[in-house]
Amino acid sequence: MKSNALGNSPVRKRFDLLIRGGRVIDPSQDLDAVRDVGIAGGKIARIEANIPGDEALEVIEAGGKIVTPGLIDIHTHVFPYVGPYGIEPDPYCLHRGVTTVVDAGTSGAFSFPVFRKFIIERAATRIRALLHVVSIGMIAGGTPNMGELEDLRYCVPKIAIEEVNKNRDLIVGLKIRFSRGYTGPNDYEGMKRAREAADELRLPLMIHIGWAHTALPKLLELMKKGDVVTHSFNGRPNGIIDEDGKLLPEVIEARQRGVLFDVGHGAGSFSFDMMEKCLQQDFLPDTISSDLYSANIDGPVFDLVTTLSKFLMLGLSLRQVIERAAARAARVFDFGAEIGALRPGAEADVSVLELREGKFVFADSGGKTRTGRQKIEPVVTIRDGKAYYPTA
Repeated sequence: MKSNALGNSPVRKRFDLLIRGGRVIDPSQDLDAVRDVGIAGGKIARIEANIPGDEALEVIEAGGKIVTPGLIDIHTHVFPYVGPYGIEPDPYCLHRGVTTVVDAGTSGAFSFPVFRKFIIERAATRIRALLHVVSIGMIAGGTPNMGELEDLRYCVPKIAIEEVNKNRDLIVGLKIRFSRGYTGPNDYEGMKRAREAADELRLPLMIHIGWAHTALPKLLELMKKGDVVTHSFNGRPNGIIDEDGKLLPEVIEARQRGVLFDVGHGAGSFSFDMMEKCLQQDFLPDTISSDLYSANIDGPVFDLVTTLSKFLMLGLSLRQVIERAAARAARVFDFGAEIGALRPGAEADVSVLELREGKFVFADSGGKTRTGRQKIEPVVTIRDGKAYYPTA
């Protein structure tokens, strides 16, 4: 620290970190302007123009960059070493622009204590979880003839309820998957049991769709305000559009009553063609998530910011894209006012991004490509006031 003129005591800095000169986009405050962001004690302290650099211990120059609330990915799989899906959270999330993730059902009641102790509590990335209603979670996922819902003895609402109640600080909802390979003919019975658990817990339910055994409208009948459909735009049979490419009336009605429709890109769950048909009918996703896991970190997903870039290419504005991975994402699982916004008193979670101009080829889950002129890339991510830079 510097000393004052009399040399008697050090001069205190007002900020631990200052992010200076970036274009701050915070849809929660209707803010899109060049501002400086001052951070102190792990919190956002000030947002205003022209904060002097000598008031901070450290300055990050963000001129020409985008500064947003720490991005939130509401569909990931960050429970590694147990089953085939999980990835390490920090290298693939925090170092790539994402401060908060929701693990979407990798763990069930039998494995959540391990997930908590060895991954969640040790990660720098903020991790919240959707507990799989099936007690074995996704440990056997992807294994032939071993879908987790094929044996209903593992789907016991009471077991899930007990585990959630022991971990209310970290578990923010429930998850269940509906694809024939994971359920056999048991998806509707699984949905009824998942509904029972979610109602008892008063938590939202996320369902994975993708060629389910039961018709989607019948599953949607059991969904309530605040519940989430993920993989909404996968392009597989028995999805949200009919054979003529029109949105099912039951899908429109579900949205009207408050059911949310999430992207959940993944290795096999996002179609450009499908998304374009929905956008033509003014059916935008409520949230944009990556479904980042072991099979797609080397493409076609890579990370959340690449997924967001695809939506710029599809015609959404930068603000619309950021909103669906910040303010809206924070509301889905009720993270509170301290996450997903850049306002004084909020958590010091900030994503500094670069919006590159050029010619970029993006692929969907089916291998189809589109060319865009903009790509979002991470520059530095601030989590709890600490800076994390992209790794090779």
